[in-house]
Amino acid sequence: MKIIILGAGQVGGTLAENLANERNDITVIDTDAERLRELGDRLDIGTVRGMGCYPAVLKDAGAEDADMLIAVTNSDEVNMIACQVAYSLFRTPSKIARIRTAHYTSRADKLFNENALPIDVIISPEQVVTDYIKRLIEHPGALQVVNFAGGRVQLVAVRAYYGGPLVGNELRELRKHMPNVDTRVAAIFRRGRPIIPEGNTVIEADDEVFFIAAKNDIRAVMSELRRLEHNYKRVLIAGGGNIGYRLAKSIQHRYNVKILERSPGRAEWLGEKLHQTVVLQGLATDRDELLKANIENTDVFCALTNDDEANIMASLLA
Repeated sequence: MKIIILGAGQVGGTLAENLANERNDITVIDTDAERLRELGDRLDIGTVRGMGCYPAVLKDAGAEDADMLIAVTNSDEVNMIACQVAYSLFRTPSKIARIRTAHYTSRADKLFNENALPIDVIISPEQVVTDYIKRLIEHPGALQVVNFAGGRVQLVAVRAYYGGPLVGNELRELRKHMPNVDTRVAAIFRRGRPIIPEGNTVIEADDEVFFIAAKNDIRAVMSELRRLEHNYKRVLIAGGGNIGYRLAKSIQHRYNVKILERSPGRAEWLGEKLHQTVVLQGLATDRDELLKANIENTDVFCALTNDDEANIMASLLA
């Protein structure tokens, strides 16, 4: 496929690397000449310097016969306009845009279609991360939770513990233990290596077991592999940026939520928007601030600041 990628940042660069490895014809557009040079030296791709939503720049990148446009710059507006230009002038068949702002994504059904903004797929990394963390909070003890069929079916990964009813037994025993639950073990990772599960596969303690089942049956299946943890009640979020705000907003009606935000102005804004969340102003890497936030009685600590090192240190303190 001939694919044009707008944005040479972390998302665009990673996309270019993966898609180029699959023998696609990739061209990356960005205003940062140094970043383009670095990508061009490392990957077998084309590069064009310029504003990705300009018709001339898209034409230089080969939009006239491109199969797909992936707009992942840091600007929602540039991404949206680029998709509109690609559709109106070049009839690009597939258009994908990174849209970060909730003001747009909350009205996606009306905004993003052929009669409005012709974007086929929208990507919201912050929302993806928010939803992922939310699912982990909703399933205490789970390592991963992935939704299928609109959330009606889930793929869940758990670590099997000593004492679990199924630990030490063959997988076929799961059907005998739970005759009314339809579930399948999709994969097992044992000491870092994958195992294709069969009926006579014996589950061992410390196995990472990936199973799929209806959402309402997840906890029942988890109970066969490990002791169930109590439902979480208290959640402390470090960082009130896009992800921290979205997470708090989505769970504050079910959990006791606190946000620790370093910026006084942002903390004030969060306090005005999140009426069921306690907003505290302070540093998550400060031991005294964590103690003031009652960290010792918190069930889940989510380090979601924009600083990786701060997130690591805050998690270690927690």
